[in-house]
Amino acid sequence: MTVSSRTQLGLQILCYLTLRYGGDPVQTSELAAGTGTTEKYIGQIMLTIRASPLVLSSRGAQGGYRLGKPAEDITVGDILRTVEGSLAPVSCLDKESCPSEAECRTRFTWQKLYTEIQHCIDALRISDLVRAYHSMEETEGAL
Repeated sequence: MTVSSRTQLGLQILCYLTLRYGGDPVQTSELAAGTGTTEKYIGQIMLTIRASPLVLSSRGAQGGYRLGKPAEDITVGDILRTVEGSLAPVSCLDKESCPSEAECRTRFTWQKLYTEIQHCIDALRISDLVRAYHSMEETEGAL
C-alpha cells in the first residue's frame, strides 16, 4: 500500500490544525507555510477534507479552517478515508460479494491485511501524532 502525497499532506494539515485548536481559524496561506507546500495544493486537498466533519471552514477576512471536533476524537483512519476513499488493498474487498470469492486463494491474505490496517489506523489519533512529534522535538533538542 502506498500513501499518496495528498494523504500525507492531509495528515500534516490536521496536525497543524490540532496545534491551533481552540484559536482563530487558520488561513490557507498559513497552512501552506506551515506544511511547506503551495496554497493551491492546500486548497485542492481542503476541498475534500472540508466536506467531512473533520474540519470546519469559515469565509471572510478572518475566515479559515479549524478542527471540527477535538483531536482526541479524530483517528488517522478518519483522515486517510476522507482523503483517499477506500483503503482496501484489492478492489474486491470493497464489494458486497466477489464473484470468485469461493475459489479465491488469496482473499484471506488481503482480508487479514485490510483488517489489521484498519485496526492500526483507527487506534491512532491525530493527537497521538502531535504528541509524538513534540516528544521527538524534545529528544532532538536535548542532543
